[in-house]
Amino acid sequence: MKLASRDAVRFFNKPDKSKSAVLLYGADAMRVALRRKALIEALTGPNADEEMRLTRLDAALLRKDPAALGDAVKAVGFFPGLRVVQVDSATDTTTKAIKTALEDWQAGDAVIVISAGQLNTRSSLRKLVESGRNSVAIGIYTDPPSREEIEAQLAAKGLQNLPPDTLRDIQTLAHELDPGDFSQTLEKLSLYTLADSSPVTPQDLLACAPASHEAGLDELIRHIAEGRSGEIGPYMARLTSQGTNPTTLTITATRHFRQLHVAAASRQGIEQALGSLRPPVFGPRRDQMARQARNWGMNRLEAALSVLMENDLGLRSSKPVPAMAMTERAFIRISMMRPR
Repeated sequence: MKLASRDAVRFFNKPDKSKSAVLLYGADAMRVALRRKALIEALTGPNADEEMRLTRLDAALLRKDPAALGDAVKAVGFFPGLRVVQVDSATDTTTKAIKTALEDWQAGDAVIVISAGQLNTRSSLRKLVESGRNSVAIGIYTDPPSREEIEAQLAAKGLQNLPPDTLRDIQTLAHELDPGDFSQTLEKLSLYTLADSSPVTPQDLLACAPASHEAGLDELIRHIAEGRSGEIGPYMARLTSQGTNPTTLTITATRHFRQLHVAAASRQGIEQALGSLRPPVFGPRRDQMARQARNWGMNRLEAALSVLMENDLGLRSSKPVPAMAMTERAFIRISMMRPR
């Protein structure tokens, strides 16, 4: 049987323990591995490894010894509880061994959890599991997680008391980060707020989110956009010592001011425009950019972009110019254009 995406979410939350086998397949190995881990924990509980109720088999072993799967499925454990046999990296070359194990499977045997890469509709392994009355095949796709999937992950981590602003930023992170980083962020957030019953704020989320490698650049751009001309020189000296070149600085500043210009010129409102940017902005940075867009206004932002374009042309010129000094002067000039 093949499960659709919505039914698959419910199955992961509360799997049917009477199934003989579950096949998880998809192009993203990390997503498949995370789903496999969550499914096995839901089937067996958190102590399956310690209680020897989880057996791991690689597809390469099954190709050499096809009977190994059947033996593992029929084995009797020392501890009570459901047992799982995990088959990793399965391909169509393992179909025969899996088919034999499924034909001999009886109630009380271990559930077979199979993980595979991308399988097309012609795959013999996929056809075997999808056509079985007591087996389930679930495709794991690279689409961003749905609201239902995010809520399930939050519940699994014990995260509650989440105001709308925090939930919105969590959804943004879920679309921006890969599944592994997003799962680790929720884990950090659950530990960060473990002994705190107050609402989880966007600042709490930002403290647990992966640090951006452009944090120093972002801080420099914030000083420019907020008119702190005295801070520009020291920050540029620090970034220069780290190997950042003036072209990178100019490109980053231009991208920021273009985003502000899009927000300021939008008819749907500044917040809505910032929320639709790609990559998205969230948390305190979104609030900062909203304030900046309001303070600058569309006309002044266009003037700032003209200065940045002029500086970019100067950097591309064949004439020998003091590139970093010219860029610093352009940034200071822009910062002084901000309305007081």
